[in-house]
Amino acid sequence: MDITHFAKNRHSTKAFDPSLKISEETFAQIRTLLRFSPSSVNSQPWHYVVASTEEGKQRVASATAKNYAYNEPKILNASHVVVLCARTELDETHLSNVLEQEDADGRFASEDAKQTQHSVRSFYYNLHRFDLKDSQHWIEKQVYLALGTLLLGASTLEVDCCPIEGFDPKLLDAELGLREQGMTAVAIVAMGYRSEQDFNASLPKSRLTEEKIFTDI
Repeated sequence: MDITHFAKNRHSTKAFDPSLKISEETFAQIRTLLRFSPSSVNSQPWHYVVASTEEGKQRVASATAKNYAYNEPKILNASHVVVLCARTELDETHLSNVLEQEDADGRFASEDAKQTQHSVRSFYYNLHRFDLKDSQHWIEKQVYLALGTLLLGASTLEVDCCPIEGFDPKLLDAELGLREQGMTAVAIVAMGYRSEQDFNASLPKSRLTEEKIFTDI
């Protein structure tokens, strides 16, 4: 497989065909892509809300009211919608859950190795939390790694996507009860199959030239 083919041919889908649905088998692969996305020190500071029912998509679309109404049809006509959420902090419960899962998956040769991993992860989180004071930005960067994994991976499955930042996060957090769970919405991805009204599908891809973005040393 030539992965660059999919990088060059994917696009942000502007209109979805509501009659076309992603199969359960295909979406299971998308779930796996999200679950296995990389993150700094394997912190995994994310949660994903998946809307595949009409009711669920309506709830997500409610966050596009007023200023972002142009994004409502993308959400409502998509087959599936994923809300990518970031944790507002990495508390001891989350850090412990990650550590114990790593242990259960056989990542540690000894108890010392396990504790070293915990210390390293805690060090980096506390560095951003107390010294650099950018912990929320650092956490959200990890969620964007998952977003990139999702977009490229979905294209290899021939699933069309539209990443969406045009929504009211306060409204969506309230609708989904995210803040009470220590989370906040970062991005929405509408997924499905494009319709004939998707004007972006026929436009040529445009990126800066290699000479402008690479420096070889």
